[in-house]
Amino acid sequence: MSGKGLTRDQIAQRAAQELRDGYYVNLGIGMPTLVANFIPQGTEVVLQSENGLLGIGPYPNESELDADLINAGKETVTMLKGSAIFSSSDSFAMIRGGNIDLAILGAMQVSERGDLANWMIPGKMVKGMGGAMDLVASAKRVVVIMDHAAKDGAPKILRECNLPLTGRRVVHRIITDLACIDVTADGLVLREVAPGISAREVQEKTEPTLKVPPDLAEMKV
Repeated sequence: MSGKGLTRDQIAQRAAQELRDGYYVNLGIGMPTLVANFIPQGTEVVLQSENGLLGIGPYPNESELDADLINAGKETVTMLKGSAIFSSSDSFAMIRGGNIDLAILGAMQVSERGDLANWMIPGKMVKGMGGAMDLVASAKRVVVIMDHAAKDGAPKILRECNLPLTGRRVVHRIITDLACIDVTADGLVLREVAPGISAREVQEKTEPTLKVPPDLAEMKV
């Protein structure tokens, strides 16, 4: 019997397993911000926001809400002890200087070569590209988290992106509600499937051909 795939929180929980002790991490707008709630116990990371905050904590509860303390997606956040606030120009200097170990970003499309489209849909209003282009060009590792398919069922992992690109050959790993997939020089490799989901089901919703290794695992969430 087919499974339903992961929830948004479970996708973020799986993405949090990509964190390593001592990492400086940038979380993109939307689903990636949920990763802050699932940092593994004993793992110390510093979360950075391109609007000028280093040391972001979990989402605030009602008593912690501060309308002046926001992330790049204009969501209210908390600050951990020892956090720092600074200008966005300093923040982008951190990013462009190669000081971000891991960027976890959302996406509208990813190609089999790791091309990323996540900043605009032609004809729709967009407030700006944000820091995504700088992040994918400068972060040491880029992980995309997203739903595996669009609301109409169309694949979001494609042979070629047809939306404006954020960057070419920049994505290292894709984590979706169905699977964890690595972008390699030899193509896309299916590493993990969500509980109750088969490799065949993942392939049916993926345009490029996936390589399925013998050690295919189940996602742990």
